Amino acid sequence: MRGVNYSFVETAEAAVAQFSKTGSSARYIAGGTNIYDLMKLGIEHPAHLIDISRIEGLDTIETSGDVLRFGSRALMADVAYDPVVREQYPVLAESLLKAASQQLRNMATVGGNLLQRTRCMYFRNGAGSSSMVGVYPCNKRKPGSGCAAIDGLDRTQAVLGTSDACTAVAPGDWPVALMALDAVIEILGPKGTRNVPVADFYRLPKDTPHIEFNLEPGELVTAITVPKSSVGRASTYHKIRDRESYAFALVSAAVAVEMSGESIHSARIALGGVATTPWRASAAERVVSGMVLTPELALEAGHAAFAGARTGRQNAFKTELGARVVADALMIAAQRRA
Repeated sequence: MRGVNYSFVETAEAAVAQFSKTGSSARYIAGGTNIYDLMKLGIEHPAHLIDISRIEGLDTIETSGDVLRFGSRALMADVAYDPVVREQYPVLAESLLKAASQQLRNMATVGGNLLQRTRCMYFRNGAGSSSMVGVYPCNKRKPGSGCAAIDGLDRTQAVLGTSDACTAVAPGDWPVALMALDAVIEILGPKGTRNVPVADFYRLPKDTPHIEFNLEPGELVTAITVPKSSVGRASTYHKIRDRESYAFALVSAAVAVEMSGESIHSARIALGGVATTPWRASAAERVVSGMVLTPELALEAGHAAFAGARTGRQNAFKTELGARVVADALMIAAQRRA
């Protein structure tokens, strides 16, 4: 049993000040659906939890301005069922509704979901674990210890963005949809506020897989903004998993298209379940841009999305499955054009 200090704060500024006072062993907590799990597994060992769940204004959902703005403490369920989000940005709503269970969506926040850590079995039972099975080397948990997945069970591991140090998949659905719509993350820290494009928020593992997010110590995600665009209506989040519900993606695709007649003026495609970060498939976007969309062209784009994939012994199926998921998502999105 480990002791932990716990405090509530009333403002975001007070949260940052409390973190600065406490030090790097502190962690912010809102819904708690991820941090408590990591604490039980012995992955996180915070000495102080700073509860931000009482901060007014962090749970707002704003859809009337030039951008969609979601406070970091807004619940996944509330965002998913917002009428504007559901009707005009189905890719966002679907990414939330296809994640976790309804009970978790009623507690988990959209800001916390950005920071969700991998479900890699070796990470969850890896080096430094206090459990009986915690004997596997994991560079995310103990830098320099190795990666058991590279020569081990790799069916659910990444095929894009991997390194010789880590192949763990980024688990989130919501960040993939945000990647497709060029979202921006608002951050408050000891040095003030800054805005970070979601594409720059996540770090490739390279040789430092334990550093996953471009956040400085004490920085707090306060909001997520998404540029308003007509491209949002012609969009979808298509997810394939081992079970129909309550399961993480084997492959997913967030797709939004802007149509000009029967042709695609532009496309935005992001991938989940196959990469070490939410993955923008720029090569696939180029294949369909300016073209009349057909099932054959959509599949060509899907294959382009996985060019350069680095497969292991058991996850090579993800490249063909992923290509077909992208193709299906493109066709679904195109059918939704206004």
